[in-house]
Amino acid sequence: MCGSLLLTLNLLVILSLGLIFNVAHSMRFDLQSGTTKCISEDIKSNAMTVGKYSVINPNDGFPLPDTHKITLRVNSPHGNNYHHGDHVEAGNFAFTAAESGDYSACFWVPDHKAPLTVTIDFEWRTGVAAKDWSNVAKKGQVETMELELKKLHDTVTSIHDEMFYLREREEEMQQLNRATNSKMATFSFLSLVVCLSVAGLQFWHLKTFFERKKLL
Repeated sequence: MCGSLLLTLNLLVILSLGLIFNVAHSMRFDLQSGTTKCISEDIKSNAMTVGKYSVINPNDGFPLPDTHKITLRVNSPHGNNYHHGDHVEAGNFAFTAAESGDYSACFWVPDHKAPLTVTIDFEWRTGVAAKDWSNVAKKGQVETMELELKKLHDTVTSIHDEMFYLREREEEMQQLNRATNSKMATFSFLSLVVCLSVAGLQFWHLKTFFERKKLL
């Protein structure tokens, strides 16, 4: 009984961590014509990410008006383009991140003489959440428990990789802090030298002035 309870608690902890480290964003937002909206996601290197988007048709049963079509660009932190949808009503993208950092998905609606609002559905998943488990189950013909174990294995692997990624980011931040502290110490020393030099020059100037006036 105790062993089963501990196993259940461990599974819950792993699943909870998996939810934290593997992100799935699903949202609906409005975008005014002539404006751009960018959504960013912090993705680590070699992580899988998938996304899909679609414009909500304001007139059910009729084709989507051309005025409601959008443009989407998905770029990496270094500006590399991973997806470009031009004047489309729906689309999807999938790629493996080649570099770590903030990836951005920017939506744009062309400007029109009569202002309008476009409603967009957008879903962005990364890590284990990006894997299509229904296809895995169909292809492998695995039982439910075996599928859950596969999910847990991938979740644990993702958490392990995420821990190393966070450790690397922490080391980078520590190096940045040390470099900043070193620069601040150098700047403070130079400021002190300048202040002392100015004070010395002022003292010398006043002394010379008083000597000329024969006050000293």
